[in-house]
Amino acid sequence: MFSHITLGTNDIARARGFYEPVMAVLGIEQPFSLPGSLVFGTMAGPKLFVVSPFDGNAASHGNGTHAAFLASNRAKVDAFHAAALAHGGSDEGAPGLRAHYHLNYYGAYVRDPDGNKLQAVCHSKRGDAAA
Repeated sequence: MFSHITLGTNDIARARGFYEPVMAVLGIEQPFSLPGSLVFGTMAGPKLFVVSPFDGNAASHGNGTHAAFLASNRAKVDAFHAAALAHGGSDEGAPGLRAHYHLNYYGAYVRDPDGNKLQAVCHSKRGDAAA
């Protein structure tokens, strides 16, 4: 459905200290590297780029936007949330069911150190496999 998502950062070293452990708990790898950037995902599939803005202006986050990552089980959603908070992120919604989306929707929301909103979500009935 999409090629990639790009999020801005004002401090790539700080972003690395946040994103590497947070993406690792979801099993999301870094398929390659680019100078001054972080890349997560797969070589042939969707990717997340975390970069300093190309125009040289400060990075800022958008209100009402977020990137959501699939988690294969509810424990990984919990681990995503805990890792984000342990590495400089802030809470935007603790792990839990959100039945107003659908009965099995289990998600957690955080903000990275630059204010970008992120989510991990598991859609499976029992929370033991991605649906």
